[in-house]
Amino acid sequence: MCMVVLQNIYQSIRNDPENAWASKQGWSPLYTAHPKAKIVIIGQAPGRIAQASGKPWDDPSGRNLRNWMGVSDDVFYDETQIALLPMDFYFPGHGKSGDLPPRISQAQKWHPLILEQMPEIKLTLLLGGYSQGYYLKDRKAHTLTETVKNFAAYSPSIIPLVHPSPRNNIWQKKNPWFADALLPRLKQSVAEALS
Repeated sequence: MCMVVLQNIYQSIRNDPENAWASKQGWSPLYTAHPKAKIVIIGQAPGRIAQASGKPWDDPSGRNLRNWMGVSDDVFYDETQIALLPMDFYFPGHGKSGDLPPRISQAQKWHPLILEQMPEIKLTLLLGGYSQGYYLKDRKAHTLTETVKNFAAYSPSIIPLVHPSPRNNIWQKKNPWFADALLPRLKQSVAEALS
């Protein structure tokens, strides 16, 4: 039954008047969800490359994320194990300094309906400031770095992360605790959720 509901939600997102501009470009909502998923990754919005390929996280950021989690491509893209749920289901376009922000209205409208159909979720990964702001609300710290550094405060069911973009390599070098303390915990939590 959950699968039928999820398919209906997908069609509703596609037919949402707010998304008519994306449908005119031939784009489909880019996310995965399954009633048996154990982990949900909540990111920003699909990038241009992912939107064009129709495969979420099909870029260098996705490769970094899979490495951080310690999972293979096969596990990452197995929707019965991992759900990929961005704040916005479509590439939002380019801004002056990168991609435009996701439309939070999409998460407000559709995330509760989708998450309700995934009762087996054990671990939520919040990637970047938009998902952390939306889901942690006043529990998040003053800055993204502080929120991520304070990851233990949200465990065991939530782990906040920086975006895995290669652009954040400099940030990682400035914050060695990320690789030393957070990534081992992330790998362990992912393995436990999937076991």
